[in-house]
Amino acid sequence: MNEANLDLSEFYPIIKVEDLVYAHSIQSGPQGHAKFKCDASDFIVRETLSFEPDGEGTHAYLYIEKTNTNTEWLARQLARFVGVEAKEIGYAGLKDRNAVTSQWFSINLEIIDEQPNWDEFQLDGVKILIKTRHKKKLKRGAIRYNTFEIILRDIVDTSEDKLSRIINKIQLSGVPNYFAQQRFGYDYNNLTRAARWFNGTQKIKKRADKSMVLSAARSMVFNKMLSQRIQTTGWEQLIDGEIMMLSGTHSIFSVSEITDEITKRFQKGDIHPTTALWGRGHLSSEKQLLLLEQNVADNLSNWCYGLEKQGLKQERRAARLFPENLSIKFEEGASKQLLQKITLTFSLPTGTYATAVLREIIQF
Repeated sequence: MNEANLDLSEFYPIIKVEDLVYAHSIQSGPQGHAKFKCDASDFIVRETLSFEPDGEGTHAYLYIEKTNTNTEWLARQLARFVGVEAKEIGYAGLKDRNAVTSQWFSINLEIIDEQPNWDEFQLDGVKILIKTRHKKKLKRGAIRYNTFEIILRDIVDTSEDKLSRIINKIQLSGVPNYFAQQRFGYDYNNLTRAARWFNGTQKIKKRADKSMVLSAARSMVFNKMLSQRIQTTGWEQLIDGEIMMLSGTHSIFSVSEITDEITKRFQKGDIHPTTALWGRGHLSSEKQLLLLEQNVADNLSNWCYGLEKQGLKQERRAARLFPENLSIKFEEGASKQLLQKITLTFSLPTGTYATAVLREIIQF
């Protein structure tokens, strides 16, 4: 059997996002089906940075709207236009290609003699909305939130009332903070590559590729642990041995006892339970949660060993995700029984996924 057809599923089982349990309908998922991304304009993303550019400095800052355009490809085009290496271009995060996305780019102008005329930068599907300056390069992750406007079409097997009820549930108790499909590559290829690397049947030389497949493997273990937690105890239940995270931060603390005060803060969304991001070291969870997470790690031991061998360390990630300013707008078809289109709008912090919200609302 050649490397391309090598099947390692017995030793490295792949847990797909489609197989993860749901928060608000544990097994079957939400009622209703819809078409998603029929057109690029059905998925609009607008990025907001965690800081305001100064308006002066050696780095040009461009807020660019792009349609059906890859972030990394556009960064290379900016570098070519200015006459600098690609490493001189900064951006805070990758955005979906098959969408209309607006995001910031920085360009280091300190190393060039002639300042660029941005009016001459012309590419199909690309429009510069804002031009300003800042003293430092734009760093990855410097995002306060992304705002999404998502259109779903030809909705069947549900109703305005049912969709409104699930929106209300999500507003009250959030959704699982799963890593979504795009984390794992087309047909889960990032996990396939990780398994072959861990198994020793394939080498990965590029640092960026190593980071990508390690992130995919770690994310899959996280997803399985979170899914198993929901399967075992339900969605709105705290477990003995919790490690909680303060909302809006990465600050964590252990909970020796689930008191009324802790429960109230959890219900208000002030604090969130966490799930392990696997790596070297001991799980910080305790009691029932420790047993649950360790059981999943034992069942995915080859994945966990591979992550440890590459030097990753134990971390925690919030198990809950609350979309901010979540709203839904309905557009009926010719018949009251047919919903022709719904538009969802909400904002999410960096590192989280719009499709993790969508999967709790409707099958798409």
